[in-house]
Amino acid sequence: MDNRRVVVTGMGAVTPVGNNVETMWDQIQKGQSGIDGVTRVNPDDFPAKIAGEVKDFDPAEYMDKKDAKRMDLFTQFAVASSMMAVKDANLEINDKIADRTGVWIGSGIGGMATYEEQFRKFINRGYKRVSPFFVPMMIPDMAAGQVSILLGAKGINSCTVTACASGANSIGDAYKVIQRGDADYMITGGAEAPITNMAFAGFSSAKALSTTEDPKTASRPFDLNRNGFVMGEGAGILVLETLESAKKRGAKIYAEITGYGSTGDAYHITAPAPEGEGAARAMQQAVEDADIEKTDIQYINAHGTSTELNDKFETQAVKTVFGDHAYDLSVSSTKSMTGHLLGSAGAVESIISIKALTDGVLPPTINYETEDPDCDLHYVPNEAIEKDVDVVMTNSLGFGGHNVSLIFKKYSE
Repeated sequence: MDNRRVVVTGMGAVTPVGNNVETMWDQIQKGQSGIDGVTRVNPDDFPAKIAGEVKDFDPAEYMDKKDAKRMDLFTQFAVASSMMAVKDANLEINDKIADRTGVWIGSGIGGMATYEEQFRKFINRGYKRVSPFFVPMMIPDMAAGQVSILLGAKGINSCTVTACASGANSIGDAYKVIQRGDADYMITGGAEAPITNMAFAGFSSAKALSTTEDPKTASRPFDLNRNGFVMGEGAGILVLETLESAKKRGAKIYAEITGYGSTGDAYHITAPAPEGEGAARAMQQAVEDADIEKTDIQYINAHGTSTELNDKFETQAVKTVFGDHAYDLSVSSTKSMTGHLLGSAGAVESIISIKALTDGVLPPTINYETEDPDCDLHYVPNEAIEKDVDVVMTNSLGFGGHNVSLIFKKYSE
């Protein structure tokens, strides 16, 4: 069973730039931002006035209304994206494969909106008014739990919580589950719905959010005048399976996942390690896991949060790992358009990276106007580039010093 090949056969997404993969990718290629004035919280209460909100999302398209009422928004996003991905993979989870089909969906903070709403009820009216569904709606693993229940997936069922690396870690962990033979199919990714008063307050208090008033230009990764990230929400889900099963089913294969690196900074609760030392080790590990040459990688979808230290240190990390090849690479941050989807960022960005592979289009970093001497790589400024690439990497870095790199390559026999 050792080291089976693992491929991507289905994808689904709910994002600020579109509520399915096609719309999202179309907007990303055009350099369209999904960031706008925030509506889920009162902007007058905070220094940050903008967010990447999901628009026109109707859970009833994907699940029973009664079920939806018992889910936090992050779980609804996960369920919708999973339904899309499984349909896209044309995968029927029947009795034959249920035990070999797992779910691994990460979330950074889970049901924050549920927590706030129920806490208010408790303070104002006592414990009897708190919903009996409060705990199961709030806990981060409930996205994986609900997806498993609704789809009948009875294999390994898990959730990685590693802040902004949660989605990427979950995909990497799911990939290893299949590779080592513990499952044949995995529904995996990340989901987040963090645009709430407390999350906004916490990140504002930490001075992490951009206070730029113009929503379209606020997220500006690698630009000299970047001043914080823009909070976003949404979910991204992949269906991973063994190459053998994909061929047997005649499934369409988007890409092969070949590399996963995951490291810890052991440095600071929120700041990245100096010079991106931990991120560099994650990239190096992913390259070794994929058993490729560094020069094989042509595009990196960066973590690129539009914060001062992240962008500078991630750039340094790329240079540490790739040496001279760093200047031949294209690196872009699609957070310039989606905002930062926290625990689902790595999953949505994996889908974008896979689309770059399949369509031969490298997505842009929009709002790139003023060069920063510390950030001197090729960031695909402002407009997408048509370029045929065979191997791509995506990075995710999270509070707590979590670093993740994933490598996808074009599938070939």
